[in-house]
Amino acid sequence: MHSPPLSPPRASHRPSLLLGAGVVCALLSAALTALVVVRWPPLMSLDGTVARTLHRSAVTQPGLVHLNRVLTDWVWDPWTMRALTAVVVIALWWRGARPLAVGVAATSVLATVLQQALKSAVGRERPRWPDPVDSAHYAAFPSGHAMTAIVTCGLLLWLLRLYGVSPLLWRTAVVVAAVSVLGVAFTRLYLGVHWLSDVVGGLLLGGAVTALWAAAYGARRTAGGEDGEEDGVVEPPARRR
Repeated sequence: MHSPPLSPPRASHRPSLLLGAGVVCALLSAALTALVVVRWPPLMSLDGTVARTLHRSAVTQPGLVHLNRVLTDWVWDPWTMRALTAVVVIALWWRGARPLAVGVAATSVLATVLQQALKSAVGRERPRWPDPVDSAHYAAFPSGHAMTAIVTCGLLLWLLRLYGVSPLLWRTAVVVAAVSVLGVAFTRLYLGVHWLSDVVGGLLLGGAVTALWAAAYGARRTAGGEDGEEDGVVEPPARRR
């Protein structure tokens, strides 16, 4: 029994725009990383102010703390996001879009490797509290939760756009993605396990990885000038006769 093939996707939307966005995110990520490494006083002051303000609220709101822990540990946990990506990769593979499936999987893996490598290289300590409401391990910068969320949501939105879903589904997906990315960033701050620059750094680096890969895919398809198995999509049977 053959898996139902995917229809050839539409041409990638504005690869030059994606490339520009990816480059900007990469440059901002590099600049922010440098400021974190040298402990730029204005940034350290902002990080401290935001962290202390949210922590003062968290210690008096156990119900909100519990809600944020459920969201960050289950709904928006990096492994939840990776599992969602895995489901999409399997679906693409089963439907015949195998190079595309490999590319999506590789992008997700690359983001994880970059995140862990940067954490190790920077070695930033997490906030420490005499009365913590949550705990986390390993280095703080960049936030793995924030980075994984934006990579996962960015890839899924790009795939939906690539295959031309209905306007209603597209708008719904954009809202869900935005709530997820901003929501997980907030949970890490509210629970006192990350600095503001950690989550911003994760969002910038994740955005750079996603946008640059999408731009590269779009440029390759444009240069190839045709759809088909080389583009990661098996054509419908009627076209193969």
